Amino acid sequence: MENSNRNRTIAIAALFQCIDGVIQLATTGRCDEALFESCVKSILIDDAINAEALYGGLDQIEPGLNTLVNQLGSGRNLPEGKTKQLDATQYAINVLALQKKLSNRPEVFKKVIDGISDAQKQLEFFGPTHTNMVARLAELYSQTVSTIGPRIMIRGDQAHLGNTENAAKMRTLLLAGIRAALLWNQAGGTRWKLLFERGKMQREAQELLKRV
Repeated sequence: MENSNRNRTIAIAALFQCIDGVIQLATTGRCDEALFESCVKSILIDDAINAEALYGGLDQIEPGLNTLVNQLGSGRNLPEGKTKQLDATQYAINVLALQKKLSNRPEVFKKVIDGISDAQKQLEFFGPTHTNMVARLAELYSQTVSTIGPRIMIRGDQAHLGNTENAAKMRTLLLAGIRAALLWNQAGGTRWKLLFERGKMQREAQELLKRV
């Protein structure tokens, strides 16, 4: 993966998109279907020629690009006066930290790769967002990434958090978030770049949005 601001911007936007889906499920019990599908597909695709292709085009990560522009801006409020979703940024930072720990645990990382490979074989029988596929990916997350710790504690409505189907979708989105965090790392992303190059990524995201 080319070390470039463009690829880093796409990666962090994709991560925010995964987090958006988690927050939607945790607070409303629903998640935008197109958003969810683009995130899940990123786990199962292994022949994308670049970061953009991994998500099926820029239009598929438009929500994430918009979130990036809003969340990385200065101040606590969005342009329309609403308060930023501070949870979103915190979750994203936690996922980035978890991916780094995963990369330092080769035996666990291999289990993730093997599990995804097995899931890819099931695409012949199930679509990427089929209940069986989501359950399989959620279980993979639980058996691998969740064992590293600390677990990402999601805040929301307990009725939604405790729903089995919603919980599986949230774990699958977090696995997709790990995929985006890996992409961020491969493109030269670091904690310092996230801190000191926010404006640069904001401007890149705004340019990418013009192409959607």
